[in-house]
Amino acid sequence: MPRPPSYGKASIGDLLSSAAAVLGHAGSRNVLGLPAAPRICVVLVDGLGKSLLAKRAAHAPFLRTVLADDSGGSHPRTLHAAFPSTTATSLSSLGTGQVPGQHGMVGYDVLDPGQDKVVNLLGNWDGGVDPLRWQPFPTIFEQLAGSVPTTTVSLPKFADSPMTRAALRGSEFRGATSSHARVEAAAEALAATPKALVYLYWSELDKAGHSHGADSPQWERALEELDAGMKRLAATAPANTLILLTADHGMVDVPRSARVDYSQHPELVAGVRHTAGEPRMVHLYLDDGATAAGRDALMSAWLERYGKLAWVLTRDQAVDAGYFGEVRDEVRGRIGDVLVLARESVAFYDMRRVRPQAMEVVGQHGSITKAEREVPLLRIPVTGKPAGGRRR
Repeated sequence: MPRPPSYGKASIGDLLSSAAAVLGHAGSRNVLGLPAAPRICVVLVDGLGKSLLAKRAAHAPFLRTVLADDSGGSHPRTLHAAFPSTTATSLSSLGTGQVPGQHGMVGYDVLDPGQDKVVNLLGNWDGGVDPLRWQPFPTIFEQLAGSVPTTTVSLPKFADSPMTRAALRGSEFRGATSSHARVEAAAEALAATPKALVYLYWSELDKAGHSHGADSPQWERALEELDAGMKRLAATAPANTLILLTADHGMVDVPRSARVDYSQHPELVAGVRHTAGEPRMVHLYLDDGATAAGRDALMSAWLERYGKLAWVLTRDQAVDAGYFGEVRDEVRGRIGDVLVLARESVAFYDMRRVRPQAMEVVGQHGSITKAEREVPLLRIPVTGKPAGGRRR
């Protein structure tokens, strides 16, 4: 099994908290060793794995130069996504500085033990789940309230979404649909005050990857757009801004032939009450009264059929290995009794509960392979005017 993410050392959850420490927040530690700066802009590119950036660097000449030149300073050049390597989990770690076992966003969709039903934690939030109770820890933005102006620049639809309220609440929200407008909004927010923390969310790459794959011309064009956007941000941000680019997870392409409906095999769902998670990180929740022998039989069935393609482990094994970090009692029941983690280019679906369109997704993530969990941390040098200069 791969090692757990480097929580507290070099993970996505350490980035905003380190930035807060740089900006003077006494309750945060700069564990990443970020350099001093009065303004910090964190750019989160959904789906940009470090290996993908290296492989497609020819389509990102500006970022390729940054990657080659960023050799000074003590900060790491690689971060680990949270586990599972999915947006809801990593953004919650980013926004709170907490590990998944604490903030409780332990998958794309997971079991809500209180309702005994599977709930979605990203775009289709369940009406019976209060975001502030599900994720009760204060965000980094809330911790900085009154001392450092904070701004989120993202798509307008996320302004008051349950996901935002759970993981990224507490900042001024500026919505903009186009990537160009978001870059402009971020630069304006940075220039508006002498001290600032700006979070800029970039969604287009992940969308292209899911629809067409990371090995597609559409993904390459989305990377080219990102490259041009970062070049514009570097040219328009105040000169004393620290711009940091990272991602919430990587991505692997899964061929159609390797997208498996495991519900067709009765032995793979025997004794299973609920299924949830990502197709590359499946949560299996057992029936009430399930025995250890029944659980072991289920795991043996999975290993016999897919043992060369996936890791299969119990909740206790995953928790003890540190995959979720330290786990609160309230969160433990949200994690499957049995977890199936893809290790090759394969995806597992329960077609009894997901729509047929789910089978059309090409680029996927969720597991703990290197391609999915390693994301870049790039320090982009500012090439624009000094802070306080007039901007057109």
